[in-house]
Amino acid sequence: MINLVLFGKPGAGKGTQAAFLKEKYGLHHISTGDLFRNNIQNKTPLGKLAQSYMDKGDLVPDQVTIDMLEQAVDENPKAKGFIFDGFPRTKAQAQALDIFLTRKKMPVNATIALEADDDILIERLLNRGKTSGRVDDQNEEKIRNRFEEYNIKTAPLKDFYSAQQKFHSVNGIGSIEEITMRLTHLIDSL
Repeated sequence: MINLVLFGKPGAGKGTQAAFLKEKYGLHHISTGDLFRNNIQNKTPLGKLAQSYMDKGDLVPDQVTIDMLEQAVDENPKAKGFIFDGFPRTKAQAQALDIFLTRKKMPVNATIALEADDDILIERLLNRGKTSGRVDDQNEEKIRNRFEEYNIKTAPLKDFYSAQQKFHSVNGIGSIEEITMRLTHLIDSL
């Protein structure tokens, strides 16, 4: 079983690369964004709980997200492993994920950060915003705010996973195929 945490700034290519890795290794891709949308749209108990926080303008507590992840893992008992995309975003979330996965006897094998220069990512996101309809991809100031949020909350995960000897950095610049090749080379060497 291979369990990967894929992270990087918005526009780094996490979703694109997760789709390739999912196919190549037979992994189940769990995107927290998709989990939230599906739970809220389907009015599940966890979706209603998350929506109640969002309606008040509050952040959804980590435990609600962990509960959604746990449910997604439990619904896929035959998976050869998982790609966690968009979670964890903070050290507290990483600790909670470790506890949950240790209980399941399926620890994280590696965390992979797709690294790219901010200017390149801004260009990618602005281009994506032209066709995606995502408002947060259409304004450079909002994009830079998202980067700052990443730098403050998520970048410290490098130290957390480095201490476990599970952190790997991959150059996220180049063609999709080149980046995929870098990722598969890394994963095959684990």
